[in-house]
Amino acid sequence: MTIDVNQGEIPSLYKVLKNDFLVGAAVNPMTLNSQKEFIVKHFNSLTSENNMKFENLQPEEGNFTFDHADDLVAFAKHNEMNVRGHTLVWHNQTPDWVFDNKNGGITDRQTLLERMKNHIVTVMERYKGQINSWDVVNEAIADNGTQLLRDSKWKQIIGDDFIDKAFEFAHMADPGAELFYNDYNESDPEKREKIYTMTKGLIERGVPIHGIGLQAHWNLSNPSLDHIREAIERYASLGLKLHITEMDVSVFSFEDKRTDLKAPTAEMAAEQTQRYKNLFELLREYSDVISSVTFWGVADNYTWLDDFPVRGRKNWPLLFDRDLKPKQSFWEVVDL
Repeated sequence: MTIDVNQGEIPSLYKVLKNDFLVGAAVNPMTLNSQKEFIVKHFNSLTSENNMKFENLQPEEGNFTFDHADDLVAFAKHNEMNVRGHTLVWHNQTPDWVFDNKNGGITDRQTLLERMKNHIVTVMERYKGQINSWDVVNEAIADNGTQLLRDSKWKQIIGDDFIDKAFEFAHMADPGAELFYNDYNESDPEKREKIYTMTKGLIERGVPIHGIGLQAHWNLSNPSLDHIREAIERYASLGLKLHITEMDVSVFSFEDKRTDLKAPTAEMAAEQTQRYKNLFELLREYSDVISSVTFWGVADNYTWLDDFPVRGRKNWPLLFDRDLKPKQSFWEVVDL
């Protein structure tokens, strides 16, 4: 049954879950400016959706553009909110100059390491003491097959130890920050074991890593609750903290390419409501190891899934609808 209440009577999401974990949202300049009061009411942690990624912070070598990142950090500080830094080393949204030499060819290992170090140190020192945790390396694991690491330019030029170096540079820049490895399909058993193996190796080599980020781009049925539980327990067995970093629950399976829906069907909405209830029951069960849950967006009016994997198709993956009103999913979560 849909509950119709005035905005002022809606409970604060993060306050309801304050004894379990931080509740965050990924924001951008548009959502941060247009939905300030709403964001402050429901979230106590922020992540920059895109404006702390390499191509936006350092589009040209030595030319750092911090305006949007500074605005987010200042907003969070003013409202006593946590900030997760996202992301320092990734194969996507990194400008070509990072990997090129002055002649237009591929640069060498030492030069790329120096560029990596300079970027990480410059960014992290700027926000030292203001950003509590960082996704240091993002999506470095190969999705399929026996290969452990994705064949990215970071790996091709530096070698497999580029992950070690990134974490070492990050710890040097801000010894007080919690450093995370972040990835998607993190609950798929095959990829889970690769993430576990890679992370275990970091720990055994004494690399300063403090946690694993489970992106949690899930849908109505995949991954299964059993696979999510197994992933949480497997990662936690390493003694690391866990963050849910990019949570949303798509009403479409990945293979579903429909573009004709103007609103989710009643069946989709009911399944999403039950799915969110089940997911948060599970996450709260592991609140001793999960210290933060961040949604990849604020409400259904704007989400990255509106363009993925089908461009221009609307998706409705979050707890609040296009008018920032709570969906039934929200009420199931807060009623837990």
